[in-house]
Amino acid sequence: MNEENTFETHRPRLFGLSYRLLGSRSDAEDVVQDAWLRWQQADHASIRDPEAWLVTAATRLGIDRLRAARVQRGRYVGPWLPEPAEIDEAPGPDHHAERAEQVSLAFLAVLERLGPEERAAYLLKEAFDYEYAQIAPLLGQSEANCRQMVHRARERVQAARPRFEVEPERHRKLLERFMHAASRGDQTAITALLREDARLVSDGGGKALAVIRPLLGRERIARLFWAAYRRRDPAIEWRMGMVNGEPAILRYRTGKLAAVMVATTDGERIVELLNVANPDKLGAGVTPDPGRASW
Repeated sequence: MNEENTFETHRPRLFGLSYRLLGSRSDAEDVVQDAWLRWQQADHASIRDPEAWLVTAATRLGIDRLRAARVQRGRYVGPWLPEPAEIDEAPGPDHHAERAEQVSLAFLAVLERLGPEERAAYLLKEAFDYEYAQIAPLLGQSEANCRQMVHRARERVQAARPRFEVEPERHRKLLERFMHAASRGDQTAITALLREDARLVSDGGGKALAVIRPLLGRERIARLFWAAYRRRDPAIEWRMGMVNGEPAILRYRTGKLAAVMVATTDGERIVELLNVANPDKLGAGVTPDPGRASW
């Protein structure tokens, strides 16, 4: 197998790791490209395990990029939410969501609470099933330190995001009901669909209209959607789609994707809504609706 084929074989794993580490499709693609450049310049005769070499390169590049990104995100306007990797505008009737929590936007948002090396150790162990003996040299840490990092990360992730076992179809139907209520500005219906302590986080990045702080409480969230409805923007269209393999509300303005919204639910009500409206995060990874006119 030549150098390029070897790299292409491992590209999906490198992208998957980089995306989970950075929460940004564009940054993950940059890391994979940088790993490819390093791979081209490497002495391949001395590399016994190409996968380990490439994962190590991508992880270290990702950690460096994450440190730099955190400085930039400190100057970000409003809340920062992960960039969707895949937006499916027209999932078919037989499309079943893969409940892969490790790639949901809500899960990636929780990972923002972890430090760069802690996040890398956690992902390598939990998402990619690496042994501590493999993680330690990759991060330049002892096995004991890696175990401690993963243990702390696991506790913080579990504390920040309680898991709800909800059937994908139930999740989709609940979000669809919310979409219909929100698009009509029906405060009563919206309130009934939200848990009392529900939270809305919206990322406009200073480039799109969005609340600049998380909104807490179902009444406040319901009032927001009622106020938005009262403006009656005829250019807005609401549709159901998929984002990172989970049901999502897609909002369009004059035919162009303007925002995506996903939800965490307990099976009965919505617990959290994450809304990504920053246009810089909506252009990549879109699978268009073949029935929609090109824009």
